[in-house]
Amino acid sequence: MIQKFTAHINTNVPFLKDKKLLIAISGGLDSVVLYHLLATLNFDISLAHCNFNLRGKESYLDEEFVKKLSQKTSNHIFTKLFDTEKYSKDNKLSTQIAARELRYTWFQELVEKHNFDYILTAHHADDNLETFLINLTRGTGLEGFTGIPKINGNIVRPLLPFSREEILKYAKENKIEWREDASNASTKYTRNKLRHQVIPVLKEINPSLLSSFEKTLENLQESQQILEDRIDEVSSEIIETKEAITKINIDKIQQLSNPKAYLYQLLKNHSFTEWNDVYDLLSAQSGKQVFSKTHRLLKDRDFLILSRKTAVNLDKVESSFVINKDELEITNPIHLTFETVKQNSTENKQTIYVDKDLLKYPLLVRKWQNGEYLYPTKMQGKKKLSKFFKDDKFSLLEKENTWLLCNADNEIIWVINYRQDRRFSTTSSTRKTLKITTL
Repeated sequence: MIQKFTAHINTNVPFLKDKKLLIAISGGLDSVVLYHLLATLNFDISLAHCNFNLRGKESYLDEEFVKKLSQKTSNHIFTKLFDTEKYSKDNKLSTQIAARELRYTWFQELVEKHNFDYILTAHHADDNLETFLINLTRGTGLEGFTGIPKINGNIVRPLLPFSREEILKYAKENKIEWREDASNASTKYTRNKLRHQVIPVLKEINPSLLSSFEKTLENLQESQQILEDRIDEVSSEIIETKEAITKINIDKIQQLSNPKAYLYQLLKNHSFTEWNDVYDLLSAQSGKQVFSKTHRLLKDRDFLILSRKTAVNLDKVESSFVINKDELEITNPIHLTFETVKQNSTENKQTIYVDKDLLKYPLLVRKWQNGEYLYPTKMQGKKKLSKFFKDDKFSLLEKENTWLLCNADNEIIWVINYRQDRRFSTTSSTRKTLKITTL
């Protein structure tokens, strides 16, 4: 196996040579063999071991085992104890997902702190097949059938071309010791059930199952690439992105051959699960919305508007933020600066000039309310804010994110970033001009 592994490194991941590598090691067969192979080839390696504290005494014996293992070749080892059950409960995650998040977050912290180039994990061909079957049983899109990536950012999996059988044979031939996790024999977990009860039957039907599966993965990966190219092409035609807001043109997506499939591909990375509800937004009334754990998708006239869910619940935000007369700057809830100037300069949506003598302090920054009026500059009379928003085609999201600058008696001075109220504009008789800018 050492010759095959060396050839694989030279051909497929030659960039690992002369790099500073961090191996994720559990003490089990796969990670110990990966460690042995790389140590034999004199790679610059350190080890990282997670103690998830899930198996009582066995977890601590695993940790002691990998520490002794590292001492044999004088490789540095990092270990960390996690309260996995608490993290799982606090974040409403399964134990396995919680452990995965804790593991990879810590690995990346080690990379940053100690300047590692790559993280290596010991996933192999059988793991790839198991993951494929798990996704098949749960339901997935094409991307769920393309396998564990050989390279994902700074994470590399050098053992993916090798079977568990090859790895076990190498360990026995080289008298390598490892720790056996008793839970691996249990069929309580889906992966173990597939490993012990389903895959042996498939291998009995086709002894070359892993080889055939590798060819299938290659075909699926090529198909996935074609799909991604098409989505990139479509995205440029139907998506507009401004700052953190993405707008999907409903009319254009409905002209595509399969709007539902395209919508899934465009939104699959934003944690949505209720896909029928997402698709129904195309024909829903304006204002309808669907939420994922991280994002909101809003129907607004001719667009679906995608935005991240804000950490702040606006219903619980203070009703107003006070600005005293001597303040020159505020940063919450919006960044404003105040400067007394001799005369007006060029106006834009981010800057207004007001007659300072007309202001009543303290000024207020607050959200708008139904029934309020604005006396817009360059217009006669007054206008309801709701009508102003409608005429300027504000989306629901834009209305929610709009702040007002008001006098102490709640008269509107500025719909911030949009329109100034002319009641406070400077005139030829103005003695003191205040320049207000949003950053």
